Amino acid sequence: MSPVRERIPRAVWVLGGVSLFMDMSSELVHAILPVYLTTVLGLSVLAVGIIEGIAEATASMLKVVSGVISDRFQRRKSLALLGYGLAAITKPVFPLADTAFGVVAARFVDRVGKGIRGAPRDAIVADVTPPALRDAAFGLRQSLDTVGAFAGPLLAMLFLWLWADNMRAVLWIAVIPAVLAVLLLAVGIDEPERHAAGGTSAAARLRLLGALPAAFWLLMPLTSLFSLARLSEAFLVLRAQEVHLGVMWIPLVMIVMSAVYSLSSYPAGVWAARVGRDTMLVASLLALLAAEAALAWLPDGAGLWTGVALWGLHMGLSQGGLSAWVAELAPANLRATAFGVFHFVTGLCQLAGGALTGWLWARHGSSIAFAVGGAWALIALIALMSARHRVRRSEQV
Repeated sequence: MSPVRERIPRAVWVLGGVSLFMDMSSELVHAILPVYLTTVLGLSVLAVGIIEGIAEATASMLKVVSGVISDRFQRRKSLALLGYGLAAITKPVFPLADTAFGVVAARFVDRVGKGIRGAPRDAIVADVTPPALRDAAFGLRQSLDTVGAFAGPLLAMLFLWLWADNMRAVLWIAVIPAVLAVLLLAVGIDEPERHAAGGTSAAARLRLLGALPAAFWLLMPLTSLFSLARLSEAFLVLRAQEVHLGVMWIPLVMIVMSAVYSLSSYPAGVWAARVGRDTMLVASLLALLAAEAALAWLPDGAGLWTGVALWGLHMGLSQGGLSAWVAELAPANLRATAFGVFHFVTGLCQLAGGALTGWLWARHGSSIAFAVGGAWALIALIALMSARHRVRRSEQV
């Protein structure tokens, strides 16, 4: 066992397990939901893009609210438990709903739960982890989260095979890991030690927020570009349907992506401490650019699987590093608020990106939609390369 692994706090491992079970549940649903919406309930690709954009934007925007509440009252676990509980409650709604409205409503409430839990959960990881281990800790939590994202679609494939492509029946399986996630969080995590509030009035908190270092605010436009370039995984599922992959095999898209994501997240966190976090983010954008080029221009099967694998590599190289960077730049008494702002920016761009991609797909086809995503990835890469020197200078001030 490596020294890094031995020193990562127990709470990070428990939160990783919570994320594993909840992502197993959510990704089982997500692996078949886009196809379910388009084939069973008759929605268009544009509608799916807008729904996914609104759902993810709702989650990200609520992270600001939950982050502010978490910092003001210094409550992390209770908010995280509320968010995971809401997500668990929605899982039976997916198979019970008979209309698109019911499914969309369940998806919306599920993302509300994600929005409530995200910032306080990330703040717990930052609170309990020494600064030198944060890249590895965030990478580990993300890696365990992604094991669940791998296992969920695998279960979907298994039960689609056992139950002759009965998507409604398969959606019931998602209830079990969601309940396990809530129970593990309830009994496995203690409330972290409180930090000084640093002012409780809204004006005082806004002044502190404005005092965040310039490097934090430089991350926000970069985060916007990352989010615009990284399309919703729903479009990967729809691409698999477009190349005539059988219903039972469509969850394999999320399995391959999540397997690469999981295998790369923790090593990326360890490597970031050695070669530099910004270097890992550059590598992640190169992987995303290659993924979208493959999805846009390579032949159907080759393009799909190459793009999906590179997409997972991009996620593994980028997600833990971005979170660790926010944790490093934010003062302890505003840490959850900073994560909320970070996710808020992400959400707005996901909303815009989901709608734009759905419209491009409907009007001009999937190749153009992925090509535009690749253009955003190229712009993000150029911006990151030009900003690296300024970020380092800001951190030294």
